Parts: sequence; structure tokens; C-alpha cells
Amino acid sequence: MNTRVLFLLVCALLPAWVFAEQGLTEDYAPVVQAIVERGDAAIDAYTPANTVETGNEFSRLYFDIFEGSGMEFTLNLKNSSLLLKIESGFSLMISQSMSGKPKEQLQKSWDGLKGDLDYAVVHYSSGGEMPSFWGKTVQSFLILFREGIEAMLVVAALVAYLRRSGFSDKVKVIWWGCGLALLASVLAAWLLDSVIQASGANREMLEGVTMLIAAMVLIYVSYWLTAKKDADRWQAFVKEKMDKAIGEGSLFALGFVAFLAVFREGAETILFYQALIAGSSGQQNAIWAGVGLATVGLVLVYGVVRLASIRLPLRLFFGATAVLLFAMAFVFVGQGILELQVAGLIHTTSLEGWPMMSLLGIFPTRETMIGQALVLATIPTGWLWLKWKRSGTARRQSPQEA
Repeated sequence: MNTRVLFLLVCALLPAWVFAEQGLTEDYAPVVQAIVERGDAAIDAYTPANTVETGNEFSRLYFDIFEGSGMEFTLNLKNSSLLLKIESGFSLMISQSMSGKPKEQLQKSWDGLKGDLDYAVVHYSSGGEMPSFWGKTVQSFLILFREGIEAMLVVAALVAYLRRSGFSDKVKVIWWGCGLALLASVLAAWLLDSVIQASGANREMLEGVTMLIAAMVLIYVSYWLTAKKDADRWQAFVKEKMDKAIGEGSLFALGFVAFLAVFREGAETILFYQALIAGSSGQQNAIWAGVGLATVGLVLVYGVVRLASIRLPLRLFFGATAVLLFAMAFVFVGQGILELQVAGLIHTTSLEGWPMMSLLGIFPTRETMIGQALVLATIPTGWLWLKWKRSGTARRQSPQEA
């Protein structure tokens, strides 16, 4: 079943070959040197009178040099956690500059960012060497597999849910959501590249907004599944109300989750391949080999999730699926707010001494922490809602039983 979606995904990557224009670098030394020279000059010239100019300069350093050179792209393949740390550092510099923080505070933040950039040069720069065939294959594999794994987990869980609930005929709604998301991804990638420029705040803004919308829908579906995880209630629900078990609103929500899960990764994946192709003259076969290996890997992941869903008890499966979706919503909120901070749409307030756990979407800023705290706050709220709903159902059923 999932091979249809993977075939469409490979087809969706074809536009990357068409509008591949800019190259990319894996020699980070000259990129970091240019960033440091201009950043040092901006800090030296910083005064309360030119706060906006300083903030704009650090924004240009990120979008025009760090991202425009391709360093963001290649570093993301090698160490995504370090990339997110550097992104957070740039957003902090832009925010502190714009808000007129003391020069000493900016200098401290700048020293930390320079340390992260230097670390990338020492540990991940290739010194200008062209990666081997297998090096490019691994890069290509990581793009599709890493970007696709989250979407595949969500899609596989939703498909398994419908099949275990006795609604195999409704699975097509999930595939429709995936197919439409791939088409939307191609359109979004073309718009970002040709109309509003992929390199810039527009791309970060699109990613951030998509993540936040996806998080809200995932939370809704997570609680919807939790409400039905009681095996006895569910079996009675299916037997007595088979035709109404999956209403139009519920089907739309499930299809929309699949759409957002795929769309969130789709456009970015196409743009990543665009950059990889532009810097891979004569190594196109390596890229296709990576795409093929990643496709096989995603098929295996889908198969494992589907097999596990069949073997798990119904109550445990529903509960595990709800937890998975909720956890992904938690991560999406943190990452989405970070993207909007990089785009300059949300203020960045650093939390000294707080940890950064990029896999969980946890970043040491007040704004990301508040966003994720709100997600966690839905747990007691959702529990009370479910308890109230179940008690209401019990009251309505008791007169009938009497």
C-alpha cells in the first residue's frame, strides 16, 4: 500500500532536478571567516542608535552567508543538533540586537555563537574536498530517510488504526491526504524557489507555521484516539454504531494529519535535493542510489509499524498511537517556534543554563518553553474533558439499561 505514496514521493523529487541552480559548500572555513569578520564589525559598531541595523546585519549573515553558501544544508546532514544550536544562536543575536540589549550581553551571545561555528569548522568541514560516491549516497539517503521517517510513522499509525478498527475501506482517505501533500510540496518548493526565494525568512516562516498547525491537529487526534482506547467501549461502539463510528469530521481530521505530516517534510526535502544536486556534478547516480536505499528503509519502517500494530492488544495500540502523536506535537511546537524565531517573527529570550535537546524540540529560550508548556497543559485539560465525556455517556446509557 505504502509503495504508492513512496512512488509519488520519488516523482515529487523530480522538480529538484529541473530548478537546481545554487551550489553548496562543505568547506566551512571561508564561510565562518566571513561571518565572524562581519559579525565582529557589527558588534564593535553597536550602539543604542543602530539596533535595527545590527539586527538586520546578523539576519543577513544567517540567510545570505550561512544558509546561502549551503553550509546550513550540509551541516544539517552531518549534525542536525549542532545546526539547530547555531540557528538558535543567530535568532538570539537578531532578537537581542533589535531590542537594544546591552553591548556586553550581545558580546557574550556572539562569543557563544562563534564557538559553535568554529566547532563546525573543526569537526565537520571537508576542506573543499568533493565527497566520494558513497559519501553522496549517504547524504542522499539521510535527506529522504530522516525527513520521511516522521511522516511515515504518522501515516503508518493512522492506517493501522483504521484497519484495526474495521474501516479498511477508509484507508484511502489517508492516501489521498499523502498524495495531495506531495503535490502541495512541489508547488510550495517552486514558490519558495522561484517566487519568494527559498533562501530567506519566508522558508523558515512556512516551516514554522506548518509545524504549529500540524501540532494542533496532532493533539486533537491524539485525544480523539485516547477517548476510544478502552477495548470494551470500542468494541461496543463499533458493533452498535458502525456507520457512524468514523464520521466526516473524524475522517477529515485523520486525512489532514496525513497531509500535514507529509507536507511538513515534502517541500523541504525537495529543496534539500535541489541543493544536493547542484553541488553534485557527475554524481547523479549516487543521489539516485541514496533515494532508492531510503525508499527501501521507509518501506521497512512501515512494515515494522504495521506488524507491531497487529500484534499489540487493542487498548495498548490505541494508547501507544495517541502517545506517539502527542509526543510529535510536543516536538513540532518547539521546532516550529524556533523556525519563527529565526525568521524574526517571534522574539528570542535566552534561558541561561537550560539544556537543549533538539530531538525533543527543547531549546533554551523562554518562547519555546512556553509553547511546549502549553502543550503539556492540555494533558490535565484533556483528562478532565475525557472524564466528563465518559460520565455523560454513562448517564445516558443507565436509563436504557434500567
